[in-house]
Amino acid sequence: MARYRGPKAKIARKFGEAIEGHSKALQKKNYPPGQHGRGRRKKQSEYAIQLQEKQKAKYIYGVLERQFAKMFDIASRKQGITGENLLQLLEARLDNIVYRLGIAPTRRGARQLVSHRHILVNGELVNIPSYTVKPGDIVSVRERSKSLEAITNSLAGRGASKFPWLEWDNSSLAGKVVSTPTRDEIPENIKEQLIVELYSK
Repeated sequence: MARYRGPKAKIARKFGEAIEGHSKALQKKNYPPGQHGRGRRKKQSEYAIQLQEKQKAKYIYGVLERQFAKMFDIASRKQGITGENLLQLLEARLDNIVYRLGIAPTRRGARQLVSHRHILVNGELVNIPSYTVKPGDIVSVRERSKSLEAITNSLAGRGASKFPWLEWDNSSLAGKVVSTPTRDEIPENIKEQLIVELYSK
């Protein structure tokens, strides 16, 4: 399976929530996509609910199946709650940090900025979206990329930081990862326990 690049509205309708940003499609058509969308049976099996939660997490963070399974394996071997460890690993991805700092308006946009070599980590160029950023690392915009319209527009619409685990310096266009986020500091509507149960089968 390749990375999903189709309509965002279709995914929003599939899961019944705007997982890739605001979508008017949910207001107009609040039922799943496809010719059987309206008549689809409401009752789902336990497995279907767990699988749907995993698929939702994959779509939100833009992670493929093999990457996701590998991250779950790492999360399960770490100390602490497996589900929370998994979300912390997903949040620590470089493309997600770029998005959370407001350098890009979406994770798709953040992934493109990283892969097109516009982002530095601790002063070094990193073009791998899945790169794991650690507490203490500084993520910044490359000097020659600071005037890019996509970046300036995104930062212009950036309000005060909503994430206490991140610090942003507007003068240098650089952000610091202060700490690993707790579950309360991760706003995504993901029931991570269902994903743990799915992988435990």
